[in-house]
Amino acid sequence: LWPWLLASSGLSALVQLVTLPFFPDSPSYLLIQKGNEEACRKAIRKLWGEGDHQTEIDDIMKEKGAMASTKTLRVLEVIKERSLRWQLYILMTVMTTLQLCGINAIYFYSFEVFHTAKFEEYLIPYVSLGVGLCECLSSILCSTLIDRFGRKVLLWGGYTLMCSVLALLTMTLSLQHQFFWMHYFSIILIFLFVVFYGIGP
Repeated sequence: LWPWLLASSGLSALVQLVTLPFFPDSPSYLLIQKGNEEACRKAIRKLWGEGDHQTEIDDIMKEKGAMASTKTLRVLEVIKERSLRWQLYILMTVMTTLQLCGINAIYFYSFEVFHTAKFEEYLIPYVSLGVGLCECLSSILCSTLIDRFGRKVLLWGGYTLMCSVLALLTMTLSLQHQFFWMHYFSIILIFLFVVFYGIGP
């Protein structure tokens, strides 16, 4: 079953490969990058149907004017620019914490935790699949929560809950040989960690 499951991702790639040549280019790309207004109008008509789309073209022209007045900075210029210093620090912090948050360790060691919990060997891949599905669903949930609470709240909340779960997981893994039910508590914590990861970072 696993080879078929892994190969199924190629199906969407094949659909895109076949259908993408029939899609029109982006109107903003045609007007801003290529400077071809007629091709832009044609793409707009293909996407939105016949009608007067001058308002959309005016918006794209305003965007083109704004881009022309904006200076493109090289990497070293971005690092040296004092006005961008805090944005750069925040970006580096977010990306670093994302890499060091522990999600890779959870995925790597989850098989061992499931095995220790006396799951049947043939069931462990399906439980691991459930962990991945949990992350997918929580990411979808995040897209609805981000408009309501904002990115900052989700980041702080996600990392706080993930730290709490990791602390509890460390404790349950240490006590798993003393209490038989600790194995199942560890599994619940793994699922919770993945949910908080999907909603937060």
